[in-house]
Amino acid sequence: MLAPDRTFARRDTALFILCLVLSVGALFAPERWQYAIASSARSTALAPLIALQRRAEASRTSLARFELLTAQRDSATVAAQSLPVLLEENNQLRALLGLAQRLPRRVIPAEVLHQSLPTDGRTLLLGAGRQSGLEPFQAVVAPEGLLGVVLTVGPTTSVVMTWAHPDFRASAVTLDGSVAGIIGVTADASVREPMLELRGVPYRDSVPVGTEVITSGLGGVYPRGLPIGTVVGVARESEGWERIYLVRPAAAPARVSHALVLPASTVWVPSPAGDSVP
Repeated sequence: MLAPDRTFARRDTALFILCLVLSVGALFAPERWQYAIASSARSTALAPLIALQRRAEASRTSLARFELLTAQRDSATVAAQSLPVLLEENNQLRALLGLAQRLPRRVIPAEVLHQSLPTDGRTLLLGAGRQSGLEPFQAVVAPEGLLGVVLTVGPTTSVVMTWAHPDFRASAVTLDGSVAGIIGVTADASVREPMLELRGVPYRDSVPVGTEVITSGLGGVYPRGLPIGTVVGVARESEGWERIYLVRPAAAPARVSHALVLPASTVWVPSPAGDSVP
């Protein structure tokens, strides 16, 4: 009876060594290979687990989603009462100015499948992929504002690099368009919660606390007008050169349950109430 036990022990040891070698190889492989391996694993061996996670996520958020939809329906009912008048006024104004009709906007909804990993928040897994029309380098937004950009796309899932990722960058501008800069996550370890920095602001320009920051539309990835956050103060400055402002993000990746993916041609239109709707 000892021989089979030894055989199983040797087999387990060999499998352990093989998994260890593959893990080390994947860890030091080029980044492009790592994303390809992860995408293949999600679409094959991990596909049943992702399906179970999608169902569990839907069950967990069903009650909150129902309450949110009820509130949105009530708000939409009130807004719809004045919509015909607004549309008629808009059409008359466009006719007087000789403007063409606005191009239709298209968004792709996706469910966020949160992972119990230390990197959750820096990258997000969406329950939609190539079959839903997702492509790399498409902007991803939450109801509150900008989340990030699509990094890799699989058949039914995709990975998003959020604003909390160290490699994230976006061209930004203040709401009135007077100051422009580059948005990236702060590297200050003393900050308790993840914050953003508005970099590259000329020293002669001053941005008051409470100023809203939006995407500028430069670069062709993020449409103009996506809410990014609110200025809370000066992070640091180089006298005579630039000021770097601390920005509190509008959207929290760790708390988002649903997201919208925007094609490159989408235009984000702020609503009169201050919220932004696609």
